[in-house]
Amino acid sequence: MKNVIITGTSRGIGLELVKSFAALGHNVMALSRNTEPVKKLNLAQVTALPFDLSSPEDYKKTETFIQDNFKHVDILIHNAGALVNKPFSELSSEDFLKVYQTNVFGVAELTRVTLPFMNKGSHVVTISSMGGIQGSLKFPGLAAYSSSKGAVITLSELLAEEYKDSGIAFNVLALGAVQTEMLAEAFPGYIAPTTPEAMAGYISNFALTGHAFYNGKVLQVSSTTP
Repeated sequence: MKNVIITGTSRGIGLELVKSFAALGHNVMALSRNTEPVKKLNLAQVTALPFDLSSPEDYKKTETFIQDNFKHVDILIHNAGALVNKPFSELSSEDFLKVYQTNVFGVAELTRVTLPFMNKGSHVVTISSMGGIQGSLKFPGLAAYSSSKGAVITLSELLAEEYKDSGIAFNVLALGAVQTEMLAEAFPGYIAPTTPEAMAGYISNFALTGHAFYNGKVLQVSSTTP
């Protein structure tokens, strides 16, 4: 039985990840601003905590929960994401800050808070995007989003190097299009080839097993080329 922390669990891939890990019998801490969808699942081994990636108090509450309940963390999945779809000329510094607060700063801070509770064999998995991969197809309007997803790829590579003697693995999954609510909001009418349920199954398996084969790596998870 593993202790698993997942961010962005109110919908889409995050909510499906909660179901996937719970079905496998693992303990889950589900972090999201909206905890109702997880609470409605009524799963005994799942704890839903209200969490805002921009709130220092929420990081402290998470740390306290780990100390009092989990004691240690086996898997941390950075799934929460913010997306703004605007032409670059219309993007403000506030838009960039909003996206980076969730997609980059939040990843860094929650990792920093969680690392003291992680041991050899633990796994930090960051969900990025094909848009953050150098040389991949890029889409107009996603300057803030895709650049933030590129930033966490480099961050994960750096953490893998800095903590290589600890036995903790840091890896990134760069996802292609998945039919989530966030995708539908950003690109109305677009139909993605992959469901949140299918992607969550892949991510949960990778989180449980991938640390034995990868560290500091970026895996492109997309059924299309480029």
